Amino acid sequence: MGYRLDRWADPPLLVLASLAGEPKHGYAIIQDVADTMGVRLSAGTLYAVIARLESRGLIEPLESEDRRRPYRITAAGAKALAEQAERMSQVASLARTRLVGQEASSVRERLVGRQASPATERLAST
Repeated sequence: MGYRLDRWADPPLLVLASLAGEPKHGYAIIQDVADTMGVRLSAGTLYAVIARLESRGLIEPLESEDRRRPYRITAAGAKALAEQAERMSQVASLARTRLVGQEASSVRERLVGRQASPATERLAST
């Protein structure tokens, strides 16, 4: 099995992304993250993350009528999430651009290495 590049799944980022949609209690956050992002957070991980995010002012608890306490993202949390999403988008865009360039270069190398027709040479030179 090859190396997996899905370690971008930082639990605080996943929790903020989950809460960006609407306030949720702990179990709902775990389910949302699993369903939408394919990452399973343990209860221990989740509540440690909630404590850190709350202490940094990125999320806040809401009043609850039962045992389940819902949380919502704050303006500071939304700003932090937006900034991180933009950085991730830039990395993904750069990767796509470079992969397309690498693919085109590889095609040119293969075409130039053979006896190419004039049409193939024109294609390889683009």
